[in-house]
Amino acid sequence: MNISIRESVLEEAASVHNKIPEFEQHELAYFYQRCGGREKLVLVAYTDDEPVGYLVAYEYDNSLYCWLVGVLPDFRKNGIMRGMMDYMFSWAKLRGYKKVTIKTRNKRREMLNYLVKNGFNLIKVIRVEDPVENRILLEKNLS
Repeated sequence: MNISIRESVLEEAASVHNKIPEFEQHELAYFYQRCGGREKLVLVAYTDDEPVGYLVAYEYDNSLYCWLVGVLPDFRKNGIMRGMMDYMFSWAKLRGYKKVTIKTRNKRREMLNYLVKNGFNLIKVIRVEDPVENRILLEKNLS
């Protein structure tokens, strides 16, 4: 499988996001609202020029916050997530960020396992009424 990862625009990231079945759909305006005028990184992963994954991260509280990241189901387990994450870590280090933070949900076990296996540390659990919806904040030091 020929995979390439390129910096892109929110329009393309939103398009991929809205094709991932387990994710809530969002209008493009929501992406712009969340990122605001902050420094941001938008990545899109392609296989043979077809967008199959994306990552959106922005500056927040002296770190790079990986807000949204996903890969279409048929293309998972091919190194696409790792490629996007490695790109993000390099990009963040070049800009002087010391850590990357990310939030996932308890029900996203595949992502939670991926993050722990790849050096992220659990920082905080934000509890909600339904435990599977608990938000889990993780952090990875870049130094």
